[in-house]
Amino acid sequence: MQLVLYILIYPIIWFISILPFPVLYLLSDVVYFLVYRVIKYRKRVVRANIALALPHLSEKERNIIEKKFYSHMCDMFLEMAKTLSISRKEIEKRYVFKNMEVYYELEKKEKSIALLCAHYASYEWAVSMNFHINYIGYGVYKKLANPYFDKLVRKIRSKFQSQLIDSKETIPTMAKNFRSKTFSIYGLVSDQSPKLSATHHWQKFMGVEVPVHTGGEMLAKKYDMNVIFLKTKKIKRGYYEASFEVLCDGNAKDIPNYEITDNFLKLVEQQIYEAPEFYLWTHKRWKHKR
Repeated sequence: MQLVLYILIYPIIWFISILPFPVLYLLSDVVYFLVYRVIKYRKRVVRANIALALPHLSEKERNIIEKKFYSHMCDMFLEMAKTLSISRKEIEKRYVFKNMEVYYELEKKEKSIALLCAHYASYEWAVSMNFHINYIGYGVYKKLANPYFDKLVRKIRSKFQSQLIDSKETIPTMAKNFRSKTFSIYGLVSDQSPKLSATHHWQKFMGVEVPVHTGGEMLAKKYDMNVIFLKTKKIKRGYYEASFEVLCDGNAKDIPNYEITDNFLKLVEQQIYEAPEFYLWTHKRWKHKR
């Protein structure tokens, strides 16, 4: 059944991937109408999240953000399909890193790096960073249930010189590289809601106290890594700019517990307040709020 599903869906993904960008975004407008107006995908979750996180805005203002978010989300998922056939030249034109010198200074310190980012703007296209770095790049992800689609995702990422590791493989991979002094950078999307059973720290996020992921910080302390934050801005449709902010460039063990995590959350909040329509509001980020 999984193979049949893959055989049926793959041609659609491939067809989307070869569309010129103007046609891709026309298709995205159609998908937006279906997802937002007809299917109403997670509309209650999105509306509740925006109201909870942005209570200072009027209902009219929140509705505008809601509509812009669904439009952006449809763009983003079609852009993910486009990744299957996009050229290096094209993606480097559309996803630009503004201050690579900040990152290169960390490479000079000869320590592995934990790159923390959020489900914001085009977090998928951030994988193109691998074209610009000297370290081995790893992306931590949750393995897909369908092995055929999982293999496809890994194939796409390999185009960008990135190695995907399942969340269960993260610690063994880091430990192995640490012992062999193989300097690497690990991409960690760290704004999800953790399981309550695995929660070590609560903090206010968008004004609401919630459990937060501390894995990136704890791994940085354990394997002596520097930590950097990736901030992404959507300049216009199909164009993004990314910049780096250092969260740790010394001995992570010397930094008080949870300080790196709390500073990361503040930076995520900052970019959400700047342009809330580009955050992934469909996530149940506040499901365990106090």
